[in-house]
Amino acid sequence: MSAVRVAILDYGMGNLRSVEKALERVGAEAGITPDPEAASGADGVILPGVGAFPKAMERVRSAGLDELVASRIEQGRPVLGICLGMQLLFESSSENDGAGGLRLLPGDVAPISANGFKVPHIGWSPVRWQHPSPLTEGLGEETPFYFVHSFVPHPSEPADVLGTAAYGERFACAVERAPLYGAQFHPEKSSAAGLRMLENFVGICRAA
Repeated sequence: MSAVRVAILDYGMGNLRSVEKALERVGAEAGITPDPEAASGADGVILPGVGAFPKAMERVRSAGLDELVASRIEQGRPVLGICLGMQLLFESSSENDGAGGLRLLPGDVAPISANGFKVPHIGWSPVRWQHPSPLTEGLGEETPFYFVHSFVPHPSEPADVLGTAAYGERFACAVERAPLYGAQFHPEKSSAAGLRMLENFVGICRAA
């Protein structure tokens, strides 16, 4: 059986090498690329991200990666957004002066209501799964993952919410509208559970 090819989109704002190494550990053929044409032939695509939403969207659009992601979703081909990359899937964010997103999922992104807890939210928090999914197979009903963030998405459609976590408020931290998936946490930094999630994503890519 040939290896599943996963393209990690490089627009200059992401912890790309750690994602690539984690994918390689679960048997994928992973590659980092800024080129939409090079990524278009991959079995799966990951949209990572660290930093501010408006600058990220500016770079994603200038590279043509917004059109690539939208095209793949139309074709039924799997895409996974990680951290800021998950937030970009939504309609807009209020971060800095605000910006429009990829508009692949209805809802917006706003500062986390930490209710006195220190922001950003950094560290391990249990993720509670809302329904079964091929992305979370083998992870149990609640699983700790590693977070680093100050903003959270507010999905308009409850059915899009795959997982929630609590930090001052309970917030959506994983989404699913197959073939589109997203995680606010960092699976590549989340030990065995994170590797299992990435392995599950690779399985989704193989089956697509």
